[in-house]
Amino acid sequence: MESNFSDISVIIPSYKPDGKLINTLQGILAAGFGDIIVVDDGGGDEYAAFFDQAEKLGCTVLRHEVNRGKGAALKTAFSFFSENRSGFAGAVTADADGQHLPKDIAAVAEEMRETGKVILGSRDFSDPMVPKRSRYGNRFSSLLFRLFIGMKINDTQTGLRAVPSGYIPDLAQAKGDRYEYETRMLFLMKQKKIPYLEKTITTVYIDDNASSHFRPIRDSLRIYSMILLFVLSSISSALADSLFYYLCLRIIGAALAGPAAHAVSIVTARVLSSLLNYTINAKTVFGGRMGSRTMIRYIVLAVCQITVSGVLIWLIKTALGITSPELQTLVKMLVDTVLFFFSFRIQHGWVFRENRKSEKED
Repeated sequence: MESNFSDISVIIPSYKPDGKLINTLQGILAAGFGDIIVVDDGGGDEYAAFFDQAEKLGCTVLRHEVNRGKGAALKTAFSFFSENRSGFAGAVTADADGQHLPKDIAAVAEEMRETGKVILGSRDFSDPMVPKRSRYGNRFSSLLFRLFIGMKINDTQTGLRAVPSGYIPDLAQAKGDRYEYETRMLFLMKQKKIPYLEKTITTVYIDDNASSHFRPIRDSLRIYSMILLFVLSSISSALADSLFYYLCLRIIGAALAGPAAHAVSIVTARVLSSLLNYTINAKTVFGGRMGSRTMIRYIVLAVCQITVSGVLIWLIKTALGITSPELQTLVKMLVDTVLFFFSFRIQHGWVFRENRKSEKED
């Protein structure tokens, strides 16, 4: 029996399409969907015929005058959906190049309707047909998500996502206009505690994914910009912290001894480096949200980190009988490296989280 998806839209962002777009649309219609929103992302007059065909098939076509990126295309479609599809259960985003089969689009839509959660179509990267760059890139991406965000996602770059209508306005606020937008959607899901599930889908790579407009270096930098900036910020602050700690041990050690010198040195170093880190993270990493609320949260986090770091360093150096400033500094760097991953999660998910309407900064 054919499923009825009359209350679910399928969103297809498309840039410079070929015949696979029409095949994809025909397959989606045959699977029982009646509402398809196609976004022409400024491919130009050369590709207008494909979008004219889409309209003849009954699809709604939204047009960008110039290329704005996949993220911008999805936002345009989400905005249109929110304004014009009242009462719909949700929307499924899918790619235009045939990589997402109609049966899988239907499967994630059905799963979304049954669970009320965001459903991520997850490809099997152990399949021999998957290009090596995609396999290793995805493994690296999944590792980063687990370490930094605390999300266990097997396919972080999947374009097949079923989103209940209630979550679309929130996810449309994620930053980014190109491929990084889909990653920022996942970040935002973590911040707002939006529930999600992964559903295994067929792994399809056509001509080694040659039709993709993904630019490996530039788009990868965009996708992981938040994590990369946080790493650079943390490295700078950690180096400053270790330098301040070493200098304090040298200076204060002449007047104080034992635990007192260690405690004063670690507190002084962390206060100075934390001020540096807060400013960098607020301005460049997490979107410029500075104010009393984020400052208070950051101070709470910093105090907790100082306490945990100080206790662990003291326990390790006492247990190993370490006395030299150089070795104590090394122990501190190792301890703070472990705390580094937890710090990102807490700063992203709490300190600098996306402000809700009732939580405006001072």
